[in-house]
Amino acid sequence: MLARLPRPKAAAAEFARYLRIETVGGFVLLAATAIALLWANSPWGESFRALRDLEIGPAALHLNLTVGEWAKDGLLALFFFVVGLELKRELVVGELADLRSALLPVIAAMGGMMVPAMIALAISAGTPGAEGAWAIPVATDIAFALGVLALTGSGMPSSARIFLLSLAVVDDLGAIAVIAVAFTAKFDLLAFGAAILLCALYAYLQHKRIRSSWLYVPIGLLTWYAVHACGIHATIAGVALGLLTRVRPDPYEREAPALRLEHRLQPWSAGLAVPVFALFAAGVPIGADALRMLTQDPIALAVIAGLLVGKLLGIFGFTYVAVKLKLATKPDELTWRDMAAVAMLGGVGFTVSLLIAELALPPAEAEVAKAAVLVASAAAALLAALMLVRRSKAHRDTETVD
Repeated sequence: MLARLPRPKAAAAEFARYLRIETVGGFVLLAATAIALLWANSPWGESFRALRDLEIGPAALHLNLTVGEWAKDGLLALFFFVVGLELKRELVVGELADLRSALLPVIAAMGGMMVPAMIALAISAGTPGAEGAWAIPVATDIAFALGVLALTGSGMPSSARIFLLSLAVVDDLGAIAVIAVAFTAKFDLLAFGAAILLCALYAYLQHKRIRSSWLYVPIGLLTWYAVHACGIHATIAGVALGLLTRVRPDPYEREAPALRLEHRLQPWSAGLAVPVFALFAAGVPIGADALRMLTQDPIALAVIAGLLVGKLLGIFGFTYVAVKLKLATKPDELTWRDMAAVAMLGGVGFTVSLLIAELALPPAEAEVAKAAVLVASAAAALLAALMLVRRSKAHRDTETVD
């Protein structure tokens, strides 16, 4: 007798469960990046650029964006919403509920922004067109960093992931604030006010225990549009709404709204939003001339040094000082070698670093900077992976002895 095939609904649920595994999400993300690099540097590279630069959307609403911009501003907002949900849960009922524990990733993120910026500024100072290069290495790519941690750090304590997620979110929020202040050509106060009101309405509906998606979906879309229209990077709308979602279940609820939404949306984030963004963002020409420029151009050297050296020194250094001064508490199960491995992951800039490169530099300089971001991020990921594999083995050996 033939085995009974799973029903379509059950198969879809199983596929969604599979995508929730971070290791799978990491493989999908890396595959999309590899496809982008191969496609952009192949004889069919012009078709890649034509698709990425194709404009779609209503011009009357100022939404005639390119396909690449829709991936960056639209799909990525879903990922940031899921990140906001998880961060809110950890801050309220998780390991970051303790103030001194929550302060540690915030302080680490501050170091991970300040030190790379100072190093990049020192190296690129005086270079024509490099005025904004200092901001490129301030960001940490949440999706890539978590993917590398999931792939190579399976033996690490869960607090390592929480620390990385928290510092990366704070880091990217800081980077988006830099974009809003330093690289936003326009700022619409009316649209910003509308975004604040919509966020307040979302919070009010959460407080009143309203559960209808017929209300929340339009509010979410309108909030995204208002944030986009005011000139701030639209992904901040996702983080804001995620942080406003209720995380404590009522007695009659099986699970809180944040957990329910995270469960439903995470497969879409890992399987569609982030890989599609990576597909269009990572398509940077990398030929012999571009690689030669990476060893000579001050902008490229500033970006590489900022991500590879500045991130490690900033995150680890600020963390060490904060713990020694008793300003914050380090998770007991994480050693300083573990913290160094996680700090190395901070050098995976990718997403927001590529975005800042586009906004901060003229087109020619931006191409060099984006190539530097990809090379530095890949190097940081490989170094962190080696460190995480060793630390995972050490933790497994400790558990075996115990």
